[in-house]
Amino acid sequence: MANAWKKHQSIKLTTPKTLFLLFTTSIIILTFFYHCSHTTTSSNPTFKTQLNLPNSLIQPFNCYNSPQSHPIIANQVEGVKYPFIYSLSDFGSLPDKPHKNIVRILKGKMFRRPDISATVQELLEKMKGEGKMGIFVDVGANVGMATFAAAVMGFRVFAFEPVFENLQSICNGIFFNRVGDLVHVFEAATSDRIGNITFHKLVGRLDNSAVSATGAKMAFKSNEEVELQVRSIPLDHVISETERVLLMKVDVQGWEYHVLKGAKKLLSRKKGEAPYLIYEEDERLLQASNTSSKEIRRYLHGLGYTQCVRQGTDAHCTK
Repeated sequence: MANAWKKHQSIKLTTPKTLFLLFTTSIIILTFFYHCSHTTTSSNPTFKTQLNLPNSLIQPFNCYNSPQSHPIIANQVEGVKYPFIYSLSDFGSLPDKPHKNIVRILKGKMFRRPDISATVQELLEKMKGEGKMGIFVDVGANVGMATFAAAVMGFRVFAFEPVFENLQSICNGIFFNRVGDLVHVFEAATSDRIGNITFHKLVGRLDNSAVSATGAKMAFKSNEEVELQVRSIPLDHVISETERVLLMKVDVQGWEYHVLKGAKKLLSRKKGEAPYLIYEEDERLLQASNTSSKEIRRYLHGLGYTQCVRQGTDAHCTK
C-alpha cells in the first residue's frame, strides 16, 4: 500500500503546510474563546426585555436581574402552525401526580397544545393576511402559552403576570424562542385601580391562582394557598393611545370585569381600531369575585362591543 502510514516515519512540524494549519487552528480557538467571554459579560442583543415607557407607572420585568428558576422543564408545543417553546413553572405533586406535560416529555412527546395558543395564531394570521400588524395584550399570561404563540409570528406582546414563578418561566421562553425584542412582560395584576391587591397563589396549580381565594381553590380545594400582595395597575396606564392593539386576551380566574374596566380607553376606540377581545367567561369564577357575565356584557355593549360569541369557556367580542 503506497499511501499507508509508515510506523517509523518522522513527523515534520516545520513544513509550511503544518505551520499554516497550526496558525489557523490557533486563530479559530482564540476567536471562539473571545466570543464566549464576550457573550457572558455583555447583554445579548436578541434578549431585550426592557421597554422605555416614560409616561407609565410601571416598567417591564427585568429578566436579567431575576434569579434563575430551577429546575427548568421546557419543550416544544405540538400541533401549532407556528412552532414555539414554553417552560413550565408548576410541576404538580411529584412523584405521585406530576404535571401532564412532564409525563409527556418522559414518553418522548411534545407539550399538549393549549387551545388558546391555536386560537391566537388563527386570529393573528387572519389579521396579518389583511395587512394588520400591532400589539397582542396577554392579561394573565401564566407561562406564556398565548404570548409566545403570537411572538413567534412577529407580533409585539405586552404580557401581564403577577406570579413570580410564572415570570421566571416567561423569561426562559423569551430566550428559548429568541423573541426578546418582541415580548415585554409586566410583574403586575391588571385591575381598575392603581395600588396593591391581595392575591392567592395556589401551590401545585399556579395557573389557577387568583385575586379571589374562593376562585383560586374552587376546583382544587386540597392545594395549599399562599396569600401575598401584588401590584395592581389599569391597562390604560400602560398602553399608549398611539399603540395599535389588535388582540387582547384576558384570563384571570374571575377578575375579568375589573381588568376590562381598567382598559376603558383602549376598549372605547372606534370600530376598526378597538382590539378583538377574548376573555374567560366562567360564571362560577365571576360570582366568586362578585361579578357576572351579564354585568360584563352590559359594560362591553356600552363601549360598542355588540358582537359577543361564546366559544367554550371564553367569550369572543368585536365591534
